[in-house]
Amino acid sequence: MKKILPLFFFSLFLVACKPSVSDADIAKINGYWEIQKVELPQGGKKEYKVNETIDFFAVKDNKGFRQKVMPQLDGTYLTNNIKEILVVTKKEGVFYINYSTNFGKWQEEILELKDSVLVLKNKENLEYHYKRQIPFSIK
Repeated sequence: MKKILPLFFFSLFLVACKPSVSDADIAKINGYWEIQKVELPQGGKKEYKVNETIDFFAVKDNKGFRQKVMPQLDGTYLTNNIKEILVVTKKEGVFYINYSTNFGKWQEEILELKDSVLVLKNKENLEYHYKRQIPFSIK
């Protein structure tokens, strides 16, 4: 019994510390997001120092799109106008982004969503860590 009690409290601690996403948080996904790193399921990670493209999300009433854009020195963005249609769903308290294009469908779990942090996990258990992209201009 003495060994089970500390294990129980440790498990409770892990569950309580897990960042949760609420219905109100979903609106925070709107805007420009720059990938920082990808964490691999085996524990490795790939860091991104400079990104030529960033992700733009537009979501309203849990429907919208994601689009790759390229920031320009004058503060504008170039795009190829290819959009991934998305729907945000909630299942057993967990939020998912369901994407669809002419080429396929896939899903990512929203692990964390704050004003300046977005973490998504795909079915291969790759975790994509984004930071809010801050527009810049040399005008």
